[in-house]
Amino acid sequence: MTRSSSEITAMLTAPGSLFEIEEHDIRGVRTRCWKNAPPSLGAVLEQSRAHADKTFLVYEDERLTFEQHYRSAARLARTMVEDWGVKKGDRVAIAMRNFPEWSVAFWAAAAAGAVVVPLNAWWKGDELEYGLSDSGSTVLVCDEQRAVALAKHIEKLDKLAKIVVARTQKDLPEGLESFAKIVGSPDDPGGDALPDVDLGPEDDATIFYTSGTTGNPKGALGTQRNICGNVLSLAFVQVRAALRRGETLEQVTSPDRPQFVQLLSVPLFHATGCHSILVANTAFGGRLVMIYKWDPERALELIEREKINSFGGVPAMVMQVLESPSFSKRDLSSVVNIGYGGAPAPPDLVRRIKEHFPTVAPGNGYGLTETSSVTTFNMGVDYQSKPESVGPPVPVCEVMIVDDKGRALPTGEIGEIWIKGPNVVKGYWNKPEATAETFTDGWLHSGDIGRVDEEGFVYIADRAKDMLIRGGENVYCVEVESVLYEHPAVMDAAVVGLPHRVLGEEVGALVTVAPGKQVTAQELREHVANRLASFKVPAYVELRNDPLPRNPNGKILKRELREELARIVEGRKSA
Repeated sequence: MTRSSSEITAMLTAPGSLFEIEEHDIRGVRTRCWKNAPPSLGAVLEQSRAHADKTFLVYEDERLTFEQHYRSAARLARTMVEDWGVKKGDRVAIAMRNFPEWSVAFWAAAAAGAVVVPLNAWWKGDELEYGLSDSGSTVLVCDEQRAVALAKHIEKLDKLAKIVVARTQKDLPEGLESFAKIVGSPDDPGGDALPDVDLGPEDDATIFYTSGTTGNPKGALGTQRNICGNVLSLAFVQVRAALRRGETLEQVTSPDRPQFVQLLSVPLFHATGCHSILVANTAFGGRLVMIYKWDPERALELIEREKINSFGGVPAMVMQVLESPSFSKRDLSSVVNIGYGGAPAPPDLVRRIKEHFPTVAPGNGYGLTETSSVTTFNMGVDYQSKPESVGPPVPVCEVMIVDDKGRALPTGEIGEIWIKGPNVVKGYWNKPEATAETFTDGWLHSGDIGRVDEEGFVYIADRAKDMLIRGGENVYCVEVESVLYEHPAVMDAAVVGLPHRVLGEEVGALVTVAPGKQVTAQELREHVANRLASFKVPAYVELRNDPLPRNPNGKILKRELREELARIVEGRKSA
């Protein structure tokens, strides 16, 4: 007889087990934590050597073993400490596409004791300058495209002492250094020892930027416990799902199991890509197959070529793979797991996955940058029985549904989701007011609206924040509106999310043109494109002369405008 999730959870978290839980005082709050989580990222990197000659990273025709990766990271880490003077707590930024060098730079900075600052590779020069300035980064590791974007901004970054450029074929300007020359060949002798840095669970580890509703992004300051604990959370949900489908614990934990191969299709500068894919596979000896940019046809090619066991990303990516005209022409028999998150998943997606992959265990998770990736996870038989849910919280996390005054609501009632656990970040970097508004006694105010059922499964109803998610990328409407308002022809503006079959949502804008002014929708789109990343540029701009509707408090009636713009767009498509 199949055991319930609660029975399996009790067994897996019992004293003496791998997933044993103990309480710690974290910043004055008693918090449940994984007892056996790695103490630091440096420890994870050191342990990765146990996988030795197994292939770790695959990019195009390049392959890097765990030992080669470790030696490259160790060499760069020692250079940071011994030659560049990087000290524990200094910030080291990374701005590049998903190249193998991203991983080497991340682990090197972590092993050096630095706070790693992954910057959005889609950002433009102004946005990258802000991230570097706000974080106070002293070292930047970037690719050639980001180096070009930053060229006009470097003089303003007085704290930035070292810029290292990867994947460049050109002679670098004075002041920039070559990643390849510094790190050398992965097979070069030496590179055995990591810097001697004392790191503990509560030391700062990362700053991941998340868009702010007032314009500038906020840096979520994560600890070693935050990011390393996520490794155990992911292992737990995988083991629980395997036991739920009838496997034994001995089978799941057998050292003879073949190496797990995963397609990395999401950016490493996101918590999902970094925390839940890069760090987890480094710890568990998985192989990561990197893709230059998302393309469902290329993904299918790689799944067949590399015998990939797991792929996913945001739900739209899975849908694109399922609908590909070449789907039936590929050998996809190696796939055993499909996981996704970062955007609302239609419940029907579970059924469609099972039609195309009858033996695959789909999974849907929920978390935020501020929760260091995983908070809840729904997988396997539980997901099939409750496809509308994002699953129960992992055992070290607590979820509470509250009203608008922060009071806990009864089971089943809808309210704001608050989250507590060892995965919740310390706060926002250098933003005490924003931190005080978002964190209360260890609880994160998620800004998401939802409910919890009698079995503890969480359901997401809506987002309280004025935000939309386009293909997994957060777009805060106020940021786009602020740029629109800078145009002299714009008197009023409202940015809303429009439903999109593939992306989930896309950006739409309604603009009241100032009297006596003239502007076209394309001119406004170009105006935004010159200031913000391309995923934030409105796909549709509707111009009007009348004021935008507002309630008595002066707030724009966005639901009304969203429906209006959706009707206009649909009308144009069918015309």
